[in-house]
Amino acid sequence: MGPGGEDVAGRLAEAGLKVVGVESRLVGGECPYFGCVPSKMMIRASDLLAEGRRIGDLAGSAEVAPDWSKVAGRIRDEATDDWDDKVAADRFTGKGGILVRGYGSLTGEREVTVGDRVFRARRGVVLNPGTAPAVPPIEGLRNVPYWTNRDIVKATEIPDSLIVLGGGAIGLELAQVFRRFGAEVTVVEAADRLLALEEPEAGELVRETFEAEGIKVRTGVKVGFVGHESGGGPEGTITVHAGDEVLRASRLLVAAGRFTDLEALGVASAGLDPSARTIPVDERMRAAEGLWAVGDVTGKGAFTHISMYQAAIVVKDILGQDGPPADYRALPRVTFTDPEIGAVGLTERQAREKGLKVRTGITRLGDSTRGWIHQAEGFIKVVEADGVLVGATSAGPTGGEVLSALVVAVHAQVPVKTLESMIYAYPTFHRAISEALRALD
Repeated sequence: MGPGGEDVAGRLAEAGLKVVGVESRLVGGECPYFGCVPSKMMIRASDLLAEGRRIGDLAGSAEVAPDWSKVAGRIRDEATDDWDDKVAADRFTGKGGILVRGYGSLTGEREVTVGDRVFRARRGVVLNPGTAPAVPPIEGLRNVPYWTNRDIVKATEIPDSLIVLGGGAIGLELAQVFRRFGAEVTVVEAADRLLALEEPEAGELVRETFEAEGIKVRTGVKVGFVGHESGGGPEGTITVHAGDEVLRASRLLVAAGRFTDLEALGVASAGLDPSARTIPVDERMRAAEGLWAVGDVTGKGAFTHISMYQAAIVVKDILGQDGPPADYRALPRVTFTDPEIGAVGLTERQAREKGLKVRTGITRLGDSTRGWIHQAEGFIKVVEADGVLVGATSAGPTGGEVLSALVVAVHAQVPVKTLESMIYAYPTFHRAISEALRALD
């Protein structure tokens, strides 16, 4: 009953089907309680601090004094209702659904067992188990009081220092937040660059920004041991042996990926591999006879918008309605650092690995009039093949918003010649798209 599962269950209940929703944690899933919503409240607050600190360069003078209690209070009271899902649960049952609390497992065809209760569906079962924070097999790690994203959003105070294991979106967003609120922060990433799945220019931009803000970045480093020493504060000191360096901090955030326990979910009873990382689905989200899956577990992207997109397809399939099949060609994704990294479709490397004849174009945002006015860091990069864009990255202020035009271009396969002949409003950040197109080599 994460975002996609809740949506499927609610829509089918409204359509008159008898629907049982099973949830062992919170109805609504990770996003509203531990992910998207509380983290963006943190980011909004930290961005305001950063803007205030720029006033001296552009507009006069200002004194900025961070107060984390305002952020923690807003997350508790406005975003999560103190991590209470009553509103979401009542929303579902109000539509006629039956909510069952507990961990559900597949135990047969169209059959789910929750504790000592067995439910058998006439129409089928929809899986939306989501993912949990992965804990890498690092010696000593399980013996220290580390945080995951589920812990850090409940923080009521900013630690003096923080080490972040993981250079993906979650780790980077939270690293920047805590640095802007006063913590000494170090990011450790095993890959040779940050945001390893995105364009290398994006990872380099974030690294340069982080280092300018005083965040230490260690890439291409393997963590061999994590320890915990008493003293140095009420929580003691956590030591991280990263390569030849020993890092110390009062807190450790583990943001090294996500996982789903498919064996505990009972997928073997449906003929699926319980040792796999994801559940393979077809273009209608069907995983087996009478079985559908949506969300992170499908491996199409750990994003709420993917889960909701897939949910709409499942509802139509179950109700026998027509609708387009799943198409991930223009999958958008945004890392909400500052600068914000928006991307869609294929990276240059992915396009070349597919054997496409690729051209790329890139322009610095600071070379555009709006970027120059704002003293903005960032870029727009486009990846073209066969006369259309197959991918693009928009990095900079509101990079995710500027991305929308590029998403339409990739999804609709708009010819590059058409994009080149468009009128782009002046002076806007998105006007840099035309310059990136002009730079196609």
